Amino acid sequence: MITLQCKLTFEDKKDKQELLNLMRKFSSCYRYAYNRLIDGHKRKELKKHLQKKFNLNSRYCDDAIFKAQSLINSCRGRGQNPKKVIFGGRALFERLKKKHINGKQREKLKQKWEERRKGCLYSRGDKSKKGNLNTRIIPEKDSLKLRINTRERNWIIANIKRTVSRGNDKWTQFIARLIQAEKTKEYFPYSVEIKLINSNVYTFISFEEEITEKPIITKEEGIIGIDINASPFNIALATVKADGNLEGYQKISLHKLINKTKNQREYISWQIAHQIVETAIIQNKAIAIERLKELPKGERGDGNKKLRKRLQQWIYKGILEKIKVLAKREGIEVIEVNPAYTSIIGMLKYAPQHNIDKDIAGAHVIGRRALGYKEELPENYKKLLRDKEYIKYTIEKIEEVKQKTKEKLRKEKNKYKQKPLKRRIKQLNRDIKLLGSLYSELQTQEPVNRWEEQVRDWKQTSYKLWQAIKVALTIPVLDRSLPRDLSPLKPLLVEGEWDRVVRKSGLVPVSWDRDYGVDKYRQLGTYPHLIKAEYKYPSPECKN
Repeated sequence: MITLQCKLTFEDKKDKQELLNLMRKFSSCYRYAYNRLIDGHKRKELKKHLQKKFNLNSRYCDDAIFKAQSLINSCRGRGQNPKKVIFGGRALFERLKKKHINGKQREKLKQKWEERRKGCLYSRGDKSKKGNLNTRIIPEKDSLKLRINTRERNWIIANIKRTVSRGNDKWTQFIARLIQAEKTKEYFPYSVEIKLINSNVYTFISFEEEITEKPIITKEEGIIGIDINASPFNIALATVKADGNLEGYQKISLHKLINKTKNQREYISWQIAHQIVETAIIQNKAIAIERLKELPKGERGDGNKKLRKRLQQWIYKGILEKIKVLAKREGIEVIEVNPAYTSIIGMLKYAPQHNIDKDIAGAHVIGRRALGYKEELPENYKKLLRDKEYIKYTIEKIEEVKQKTKEKLRKEKNKYKQKPLKRRIKQLNRDIKLLGSLYSELQTQEPVNRWEEQVRDWKQTSYKLWQAIKVALTIPVLDRSLPRDLSPLKPLLVEGEWDRVVRKSGLVPVSWDRDYGVDKYRQLGTYPHLIKAEYKYPSPECKN
């Protein structure tokens, strides 16, 4: 979607005043529809009611409902309460409440607030109505006119003013499409929003960019997987060959988005999107991104102030949309994939293999998924999940962490800081339940070395297995729920040498039989129950 800003001028002052009256009525209709939608009113009933109350045609009323519903959805998507919206702007409203602001400064603030609150008119585009019925652009020889419907069979005409600043300005393309549509009678929809800014009238014209060419750069030559993260605040790019192997990677910091205004973040986001698309052009690779319908936002009082601030300023979907638009313009194929478990798979499988962090590894998995590859659980991880004693130890280890967290919660008096501790306890309970179900399966099965029989209810490709192995490794081996250093997993993943991981993490068997050394335990494929302690050889024979 491309939006172009233009200025409107009028040959008759009466036309401008009539438009201002229409904008005031539409703004009132918009606010009224917003409150009724929050109360649960339906669109069809509300549309008829608005026509009678505000004396507007059905299309204007329908556009007011559409705009109100869009604002409600936007608030809920950002994790905000739609009932607390202040039309005209909360910041301006709070400044006007301050009694020490008076005189000309107060008048300017009040004028700005009233313009935002009352100076709006919106009309959606319609292909069947020559692009737009209520606010139609009429191309003439040397100028463009905007015909605005004020009431039935009554229009006012405004002049559209806009200077072309560069050769590839989208405005020239828009005018060319309008002229072509008039000739061929094949119209395209464009939406028009008119706003009052500093006593001047501006119009914002939005339309979909016409892209008909097939992608030139496709996934046949490989792909660039993109993973955006809130902590650390960055974008991870992983270049993946057509065979699924990692070719290269890089990171783009997003910290410059923090403490910036909305317009500044928008500008920086476009710069980042251009940088990513240019990288894809240079490397001749397609782009793979996550397909996210909902993005979780931090909530006030959740105890995570810094992360919440980042999430609130995190225009994730905006960056992805910009990447898609720029990529299509350049003829680059963009593939959206299911993001489920990409971070966990990358963290456990590819981060230890390639000595990369979990963000790059997650981008690698996104790229592989876009190429059509499926991620199988490594065989050595399967062996670990077959070990009843290790699963039992892991459950007890998590129980210890839960008891420590409960102790912290008992001592913490700040109710806001208690919330992350409570969430931590709930997550630990879910982890214990997950491993408990696996342990009960192993207890009821015969001690045979057949994966399908030992965990017959869990499919090998199930995401539940990835979640189970994550729980089994993070706290007992990596000693953290969200580790950054994943190198201890490499000997376990690649070579299957459990004893090396055990020594490094300080885990030793509860009891050692002097008749069995380390090599015999490895040959038998069984390991006694483990506890945390300093590693000691049980007998001189085991030192070799």
